[in-house]
Amino acid sequence: MKGSYDYYKVLGFNRKFKITERRPPPDVIEAFSLCTNRESEMSPDQFRRFLIEFQGEDEVAIDDAKLKMDQVLLHFRPNFTRCSFTVDDFFKYLFLDDLNGPITSQVHHDMTAPLQHYFIYTGHNSYLTGNQLNSDCSDVPIIKALRRGVRVIELDLWPNSSKDGIHVLHGRTMTTPVDLYKCLKSIHEHAFVSSPYPVIITLEDHLTPDLQAKVAEMVTEIFGDVLYCPEAGDNDEFLSPDALKHRIILSTKQPKEYLESKQDSSSSEEDLLVVGKATPSDIKNRTAADEASSRFLVVDSEDESDEEAEDDEDVENKKSGQKAVLEYKQLIGIHAIKAKNGLKKALMVGSGRGKRLSLSEQTLERAASLYGTDLVRFTQKNILRVFPKGTRVTSTNFRPLEAWMHGAQMVAFNMQGYDKSLWMMHGMFRSNGGCGYVKKPDFLIGRDPNDEVFDPKATLEVKKILRVKVYMGDGWRMDFSQTHFDAFSPPDFYTKMYMVGVPTDDTKKKTRIIKDDWIPIWDEEFTFPLTVLELALLKIVVRDYNVSEKDDFGGQTCLPVSEIKTGIRTVPLHNKKGKKFEHVKLLMRFHFE
Repeated sequence: MKGSYDYYKVLGFNRKFKITERRPPPDVIEAFSLCTNRESEMSPDQFRRFLIEFQGEDEVAIDDAKLKMDQVLLHFRPNFTRCSFTVDDFFKYLFLDDLNGPITSQVHHDMTAPLQHYFIYTGHNSYLTGNQLNSDCSDVPIIKALRRGVRVIELDLWPNSSKDGIHVLHGRTMTTPVDLYKCLKSIHEHAFVSSPYPVIITLEDHLTPDLQAKVAEMVTEIFGDVLYCPEAGDNDEFLSPDALKHRIILSTKQPKEYLESKQDSSSSEEDLLVVGKATPSDIKNRTAADEASSRFLVVDSEDESDEEAEDDEDVENKKSGQKAVLEYKQLIGIHAIKAKNGLKKALMVGSGRGKRLSLSEQTLERAASLYGTDLVRFTQKNILRVFPKGTRVTSTNFRPLEAWMHGAQMVAFNMQGYDKSLWMMHGMFRSNGGCGYVKKPDFLIGRDPNDEVFDPKATLEVKKILRVKVYMGDGWRMDFSQTHFDAFSPPDFYTKMYMVGVPTDDTKKKTRIIKDDWIPIWDEEFTFPLTVLELALLKIVVRDYNVSEKDDFGGQTCLPVSEIKTGIRTVPLHNKKGKKFEHVKLLMRFHFE
C-alpha cells in the first residue's frame, strides 16, 4: 500500500483507477504485417511462416499450424467459419501459455543414460510440514512434493516409544511423528502421478535389526512389483531412468550388523550377500522376503554426520540379527558411504558398483574449494547428495548452483516453504517436461583428450548472448483485488530479471516503473552474456513500486535458459510458493546470439 486515505487528502487530490485496453505492441503488429504481406488476415500458411521464421520452430506442418489456429479460434470465436487470424486473434494467441509458452512441456532429453548422469529433483526431510524443530510430521507434504514432480523423498526412521514400531520424524527434536506405513502407502499411491520416472526413497535409518526386518516386510507388502533391486549379474553401472520407469528405489546405508558379519564370513558366504554376485541357484534359495522384493531397488541415504548411533540394548542376539539384516540389506541397491577417513579419500573413485555420498552445504563449499575436479570425477560414476546445514531451522534453502556446477545429482531442498533458492530449484526442474530428471551437461559427464574432467574454477569465454525483450504484462486485475496493491490507484509495476548460474554469468536487470496501470507496457530489451548456458536460470520477478514501504510482490517465475524457446512468448507468473497464477503473464521475446 502506498499510503493512507488521509495522506492523499492532505495532498489535495484523489488518484483514480483506470483500466487501459490491452493492445498489441509494435513488434507484434509488425510480425503480423510481414507474415501476411500487409493483409488484414493471417492464413494457416502465413501462420506457419510466423512459427518458423519468428518463433524458430522446426518442421512445422501446415496441418499442425491449422490445428493450433482452430484451437485458438474455438476458444475465442466458437462460431468461426474460416480458419484465419485477425491481428487481435493473433495477439490473443500469443498470450496463451499452453500454446505459446517459453519452454517445452515434453520430455526431450536422452533418458537412457545411467542414473548418475542426471540432476534429480530431491527433497529434504520430506515429511515435515514446517520448521525443523517442532512442526508436525505428515504424509501430506510428501504427496505435494510427488505431485510437483519431486523424485527423491527422504524419510528419517526411528523406533517408537515401545520399540516395536517405526516412526518417521526429525530425530532429537520436538517434531510430532507420523507412521512409516502411512508414508509408504502415500508414496505408492502418488509416486507416478506427475512423472513415470523412478522415485527414490532415501531412508535415514536409526533402527534395530528387528525393526529393519519390519521395514523390509512393509516395503515388500506395499510396493509389490513396483519395487526394484539389482539382480545377480547386473553390471556395476546404475540403470537409466528409462529402464527404471514406474519403479520405486529405496536408499539407505548398509546395516551395521551386516558390515560386521562380513568380517567373520567365509568368502563363499560373502559372495552370496554381495548384490550382483549370487548365482541363479543361490537366488532360488533366498528368503521369501527377498524373493518377493527382487524387483525393488533400495538406495542408500544418510546425512554426512553419523546420527545413527544405536543403543546396545536394542541389538538382538547375533544370529537372528544377521538374518534380519540380510533381508533388509538385500533391498539396498545403492549403498551410501560416509567420509570417515577424510573427504579426499571419500571422493576417490573405486571399482565396483557406484555409491552415494551425502555432504552438508558447508562441506560441499569446502570440497569445491579444495577438490573441485575430484567432485566432478566422483559424480561421473557415483551419486552425490547435498543437504541444507543444520542451522536452517526455519526450513530455508541454499543456492543450488555450486552443487550442480560440480555434478551433484541430488541437491536436497526443503519443499514446504518458499524462498528465492527454492524458486531456482523449481526453475531447474521445469526442464525436460518437468519429469524430475534433467540430463547433466556433456562437460560434466565426459572428459577431454587428456582424460581430464571439467574444472569448475576455469576461466570461461562467453559462448552465447541471450537477448530478452519485456513487452508488457497483464492479468493482475483478474487475480488480485482492485485494492491489493493500492487503495487509491492502479499499481506501479516494474520487472526485475536475475541471471543466476556460474559466478561469471550472474547479473540483474530492471525495467522502468510504469505508473498507475494494470496493463504495464515496458517494451525494453536487455542482454545477458553467458559462459555456461546449460546451468543458467533466468529468474523474473514483478513488483509494485512503493515510495515509503517495501515494494509489493506481483509474481515470479524462473526459467532454465537452455530450454527457452526463441521468439515472442507468454511467460506465466507464479506466487511465492510456486503455484501458477491463473491470469498473470508477461509477453516477452527471446533471442540467442
